[in-house]
Amino acid sequence: MGKAKWIAGVLGWVAYGPIGALLGYFFGSVIDKTMDAARQIGSGSTNTGSRTTYTTGTAGSSQGSRTTYSTTEQRNSFFVSLLVLSAAVIRADGKTLQSEIDVVKDFIRRNFGDYAVSEAERILNNLNSQQIDIYSVGTQIANNMNYSQRLQLFHYLTQIAIADGDFSKSEKDVLEAIGGAIRLNSSDISSIIAMHYKDKESAYAVLEIARTATNDEVKAAYRRMAMKYHPDKVATLGPEVQKAAEEKFRKIQEAYETIKKERGIT
Repeated sequence: MGKAKWIAGVLGWVAYGPIGALLGYFFGSVIDKTMDAARQIGSGSTNTGSRTTYTTGTAGSSQGSRTTYSTTEQRNSFFVSLLVLSAAVIRADGKTLQSEIDVVKDFIRRNFGDYAVSEAERILNNLNSQQIDIYSVGTQIANNMNYSQRLQLFHYLTQIAIADGDFSKSEKDVLEAIGGAIRLNSSDISSIIAMHYKDKESAYAVLEIARTATNDEVKAAYRRMAMKYHPDKVATLGPEVQKAAEEKFRKIQEAYETIKKERGIT
């Protein structure tokens, strides 16, 4: 029952899609229990709390199914998505470093407790020996997670890449591939990566503008980014994720203050 305590709430789409296939190799009976729970949810016989409805489907399509996820389901799907994609980021540079694993373990500990850490580490070790199709996994995530949650997921993955103090090109390439696979805008991908670089252009990249932008365009960009990355947009994922979103929000404010000081904007 140890594994079931922290994984049984995973979304039905995790059990049935490519993410479920990856985890099923390790979980076995736990995934079976999750699928049973998913069937109960689908039949309307399970009540797991407040629910949010998303429209799922391919990007650019006006058609899609209506899927309703509880707060608990959203939180657990975010966690499992992080765990699977973390394996791809961790091994991007051909090395499995403890500092990167520790970022994931710390997130798990703060969200699920100490009892979940050892199991999650075993899952990571198992995933490291498997081929992860970033694009299939990314499509599943994009179809079942809203945009603000995907932005926060990408932010966490970037933190894993920089955990050892060396943001390699191979890690950057994998992150950019993941960003595209989960259907983030290229400007958002560049902005989040730029939050972890400190050079004369990074503040502008964070706000998704060029150095040639006018002062009015700088102000407008700040307002747009502050709205897009407001911590309330990921409130359903739990206090720890919201806290991370607040840190990202502060980086946007810091970038704006850097540009204001450079230009003498009041």
